[in-house]
Amino acid sequence: MSTPTTLTHLIDIASLHAGLIERLFACADYLRQQPGLPAGVAEQLRHVHAVNMFYENSTRTQLGFEVAARQLGLHISNLQSEQSSSVKGESLTDTFHTLVAMGYRLFNIRHPQVGSAQQLAALAPEGVHIINAGDGVHAHPTQALADAYTMRDHFGQVAGLKVVIAGDLRHSRVARSNIALLNLLDAAEIRLVAPPEMDLQPAPGHAAVRSYQHLEDALPGADVVMLLRIQMERMDELEIPDRETYLRQWGLTPERMRLAGADARIMHPGPLNRGLEIDGALADGAQSLILRQVQLGVFVRMAVMLTMLAPQQSWPQNHESC
Repeated sequence: MSTPTTLTHLIDIASLHAGLIERLFACADYLRQQPGLPAGVAEQLRHVHAVNMFYENSTRTQLGFEVAARQLGLHISNLQSEQSSSVKGESLTDTFHTLVAMGYRLFNIRHPQVGSAQQLAALAPEGVHIINAGDGVHAHPTQALADAYTMRDHFGQVAGLKVVIAGDLRHSRVARSNIALLNLLDAAEIRLVAPPEMDLQPAPGHAAVRSYQHLEDALPGADVVMLLRIQMERMDELEIPDRETYLRQWGLTPERMRLAGADARIMHPGPLNRGLEIDGALADGAQSLILRQVQLGVFVRMAVMLTMLAPQQSWPQNHESC
């Protein structure tokens, strides 16, 4: 059975395959290099209305989608839960149907309920596209794509890399999406480290996944050390009295980073807690790719939206297309 070359919805990493991911990354490369889109494609996008439907707080993802949409020439609106009719009792699906009736064609949805993006995708009429910007602890596919694209940008490829993912694995949709994507892209090892109360149970059954009890054991030979945000309200679960104690026991310190080596790079999907999961000097240091993730994430989100809205047949002949 042939694999699809177009993208209708992006719900999770299972929505993708290696060939489509490479097309998205090549499209992001193209968008970084070109001053603009072909006239016909730009005209096609000029009439598209998109909306960020965010039922959870966000800075990087929501504004990243907004900047990406504006760069493509889309009309972008922001709908946040406290400003929507959901405060009056309107359901997510009724809000969705209302916005479709208004003419919105592209929905970037973040919602605390697992499966919310899939629910809207099942209801979407032809020509309407859903991008999952985070549904509960399930998935955050564009963040994982941005992370892998950043690794590709720095190292040349993802295949063969040894990646440490450390922090609150249990509650992290970013971790789940990254594990699935890194496995799909043939990372050599995905090393998972978390306090026992925050570990993934059961651990993902990918051949490349290894679980470690101590960060020190996972760091030697790592190419990438990715930290995850520790939610302050979950500190009580750990029975750890303060930030300094967590950093000393589980966080990334300069001493620990030396175990990975000078060529290793630090990543964090944000927002980061300085002095908790990562020492502030490391976040700002020469080995950090944290702001590069943010920068490249805009182009990845542009590529995802463009691939949905302007399929290959709408591009000029003999023109490099997304």
